Amino acid sequence: MTANTFIHLLTEKDAASMLGLASVTLRRWRWAGQGPRFRKIGGAVRYHPDDLTAFIEAAGRNSTSQSAEA
Repeated sequence: MTANTFIHLLTEKDAASMLGLASVTLRRWRWAGQGPRFRKIGGAVRYHPDDLTAFIEAAGRNSTSQSAEA
């Protein structure tokens, strides 16, 4: 990444919307050490779009009995 590259980080509200979840769900997951990777910039929580995409991809399953590790 060069110094001129700008990354648009998402707010909690925007990230929750992208995932189809409530913001409070992301807050609970952060508290529990779960959910997508996030950044803490000062007091602000931000999400990188690539981390949300990776989280979505990792949640893929082929059946309801498939575990997260499979």
